[in-house]
Amino acid sequence: MTTARDLMIVALDVTPDVPSGVTAVREVGQGDLALALAGAEAIDLLRAEALTVEDDLLVPGPPSEPDDPLLAEAAAALVREEPYESVEDWLWRRGRGLSSAYTDRLEADGVVGRPRGRLLGVRSARTAPVDSPARRRATARWASDEPVLAALATAVGLREDPADGGPDRLDDAVVTILAAVGDAVAELDAVRRRRSIEDAAFNNVWRAF
Repeated sequence: MTTARDLMIVALDVTPDVPSGVTAVREVGQGDLALALAGAEAIDLLRAEALTVEDDLLVPGPPSEPDDPLLAEAAAALVREEPYESVEDWLWRRGRGLSSAYTDRLEADGVVGRPRGRLLGVRSARTAPVDSPARRRATARWASDEPVLAALATAVGLREDPADGGPDRLDDAVVTILAAVGDAVAELDAVRRRRSIEDAAFNNVWRAF
């Protein structure tokens, strides 16, 4: 299992835990999740010594073939020519469509499915994890407040705050990637807000006619 797979399972499985009196965590968007999944892949490749982080650049190491097919795809997608690729550029490029790719992969592996409803056995439109070792591993990692998973979940709005002291237990390269994920998600949210304001203004003008 990989961090990205664990994050995807958690995103499909966990109800956000929001303290009393705190504004509810926003619904996780597919774009936000895709950026975080790309960040998770970069962290797993970093820990597998398939890349290093120099300043804000992802510098590839020797070619590698991780056991996980999507992580192997990520390793093959690394830019191997100087000046290499920034973490931010990787997130936007690799993240495109990544939420759907992970959902499809987990469904193909039997880790998630669409439960049947009580009426006529109709399948739900919502994908959800099934009971499996993969789900138990992901939820155990979530429950333990593992700092990388906690930070990624915070970035996409699954939880309000990261684990206490989490950043202190992470090396600088991991922190760089996590910071880039947070910045990219914030940028995406700002784009959504601008579009919402522009759409509202357009609708107001249209109604005036």
